[in-house]
Amino acid sequence: MKATSQTIQQIERALHKVASKYPEGQEDMVLTDIHLQANADSGELLAFNDDDEELTRCVVEQWIGNGDDNFYKEITPVLRQCVAGMKETWEKSSILKPFSFVLVDDDKETVCDLFLVDDDTMIVDGELLKGLDEDLDAFLKKLLAE
Repeated sequence: MKATSQTIQQIERALHKVASKYPEGQEDMVLTDIHLQANADSGELLAFNDDDEELTRCVVEQWIGNGDDNFYKEITPVLRQCVAGMKETWEKSSILKPFSFVLVDDDKETVCDLFLVDDDTMIVDGELLKGLDEDLDAFLKKLLAE
């Protein structure tokens, strides 16, 4: 599924609402992660803090009624792109670093980490590490055989 410009705008609008809850310069820094929950049936995108307090919600029309088994896999790059596009906003927010954006399912179980906000750390996309286990196993087997 290729995200439409309307989809990206809807997600960005929701993220701006989340950012407004943690404005720059606020003296009381908050310790939390941001959990994004997407629902393929209703098209809703909800944002929660660590205390399960709803920060915002919106409906992403393109997602309504999406019965695809790969729904989370398909929306992950779009969400990651939208969150990363606001990197400067997140770095200036009143949330204690490091904090992350996490995609969760309907049961609030983690699907994947989307983005980590920290001065020196970066989340490496899973695609980059694909096949690493097999390579390491082969390397270890070769070492032990010698």
